Amino acid sequence: MPVASLVALLTVWTLALLIPGPDFLAVSHASVARSRRDAVFVGLGVAGAMAVWATTSLVGLTVLLVKCQPLFEAVRLAGAGYLLWLAFQLLRSAARRRTGGPVAAGPRIRPRGAIAAFRAGFLCNIGNPKAAVFFSSVFAALLPPHVDWEYRTTIGVAIPAIGVAWYALVACLFSAQRVAAAYARARRVVDAVTGTLFAVLAGDLVFAE
Repeated sequence: MPVASLVALLTVWTLALLIPGPDFLAVSHASVARSRRDAVFVGLGVAGAMAVWATTSLVGLTVLLVKCQPLFEAVRLAGAGYLLWLAFQLLRSAARRRTGGPVAAGPRIRPRGAIAAFRAGFLCNIGNPKAAVFFSSVFAALLPPHVDWEYRTTIGVAIPAIGVAWYALVACLFSAQRVAAAYARARRVVDAVTGTLFAVLAGDLVFAE
């Protein structure tokens, strides 16, 4: 496999990663609402799901998912349901603050354990079958027909590694003291906006062609 093809593939992946989506929302909100550690584990969960999608795409299994319409629809609806659940949690939190209902003490939500945070990130990404379409399309376009397993392994490791680096950076930026203080002042608005965006993304999953 030419090095140029590998660089092109990883460049496309990096640029796609920078586009805000549900994973970015999950990590950034965990940073400002919970803690940097919580957000890092959410990012690791997202990267773990990316590793699953990338690996299955490299061995051709995601082609079966894309072609098997009932299975594809099941994954898509499950992912939309999870995003709607996240939206409900955030919108309920915002509504409680608006109506003066009981809320957790302190400016931040209580951080989760490492496993719970990892699971949240993993489910956020693995429930989006568009990742299967993306990886299958990119690999088909940029990978030569016959690729050595050494290069496949390199790609399978590099893709989640770039994801880990990006979301660790997001976690650090959004957990900065000034950002956390701003969130504490505008928590209801931030939760409402983030919840609404999760709901919109869920609708996009449900009604996508």
